[in-house]
Parts: sequence; structure tokens; C-alpha cells
Amino acid sequence: MSTFDLTPLFRSTVGFDRMMSLLDAAGRSDEQAYPPYNIEKVGEDAYRITMAVAGFGEDDLSIVAQGNSLVIAGKQKREETKAEYLYRGIAGRAFERRFQIADHIKVTGAELANGVLHVDLVREVPEAMKPRTVKIGSAAPKQVVDAKAA
Repeated sequence: MSTFDLTPLFRSTVGFDRMMSLLDAAGRSDEQAYPPYNIEKVGEDAYRITMAVAGFGEDDLSIVAQGNSLVIAGKQKREETKAEYLYRGIAGRAFERRFQIADHIKVTGAELANGVLHVDLVREVPEAMKPRTVKIGSAAPKQVVDAKAA
């Protein structure tokens, strides 16, 4: 994979620090493949992260949304068993998956069913940020009230 040097962009932009940091981090990311996940757009302003977390229960998972970051972590409470595995394909190792979310994206809920975790997100733009229509009024003719010369 080729790498891109973003230094010229850092020198010539103002106020795009967060976006440049995201691009820089994405370029050098050592993204792990565990656990696998999907990001879906389920509506105009609705999204869903679906993550395969076989073997994890509700008590083993945590979801933390803070600022523009969403962290989904899992750590199983190990029960020591004397089982002898011939093949162990279900990974039960701890994980932490971080997502950068855009401004005004809120986590609205999460559901765990059949080893699959669904995290629902929605974009809630504040009223002050939404476009508004400004009514154009007509200019009333101005009347001059007896102007005396000084």
C-alpha cells in the first residue's frame, strides 16, 4: 500500500485539524480484522454498525460514545475449563474497536442477538444549524416630514 504525505496540506490549511488528523490516521492505520463489522446506512439520517461478537454476552461488552468518538469494547470473563480443543476457531479474545463519528451523530440504541451486536446511530442536526427561510418584506415608501433649512 502506498503512503501519502499530508504535510503540504497541514501547512496550507486553517481549521481543518480534525479532518487532517483523521486522514493521517487512516493512512497509517494497522486495522485489525477482529471482530468483523459492517457499517450500514439505513435511512437518510440513520446508520447502523453491525459487529460479529460470537461468545460475548451483554455483560462482556461496553459501548462508550464521547464527543466524536465511539468505542466498542469486549472482554470475556474467563471461566477456566479443562477442555482440550482439537480446533478453536471462535476467538474469545478481548477487543476494542474505535469509530470516529461526525458532528451531531448520536447513538440511539444497541441490541445483542445471536452473537451479533447492532448499534444504531442517527444524525440529529440542532435547530440552529438547520436551514431557515427568511421572508422578504417590501420596502415602504419613506415620507419626509417637513425638513427646514438650517
